[in-house]
Amino acid sequence: MSTNPLKCWSKIAIALIGCAIAIFVGISPVLAEVPSGEQLFNANCSACHIGGNNVIISHKTLRKEALEKYEMNSLEAIRYQVIHGKNAMPAFGGRLSEEEVEAISTYVLGQAELDWSTKVEVSTSQEVSERKS
Repeated sequence: MSTNPLKCWSKIAIALIGCAIAIFVGISPVLAEVPSGEQLFNANCSACHIGGNNVIISHKTLRKEALEKYEMNSLEAIRYQVIHGKNAMPAFGGRLSEEEVEAISTYVLGQAELDWSTKVEVSTSQEVSERKS
């Protein structure tokens, strides 16, 4: 009994496509949780910005005074920098979703308000505004 190689590959391809569909349908982007700003920061930013510092350009930290000095003390400015990068900082726009960028930006601004001395997770830009007042 001989088997047709083309027929075998067709069955394998159909099975793989079916598995891929099952996997992607099972993971709904609407239901997927965005990791916290702290988790995202630690995974993407802390190599250069651990504790709000800057290991590449030491005076350009993520501390409140530096953010104010370099006009980076708003969610919009931080979001733009995370998405587009600048100088030695790479752009993360192609790697992170809008929600992830928002979470990192909110975390950075919130930690700057606390001088990076206490780890308190803020989840929204409104919470950052409330902490400023």
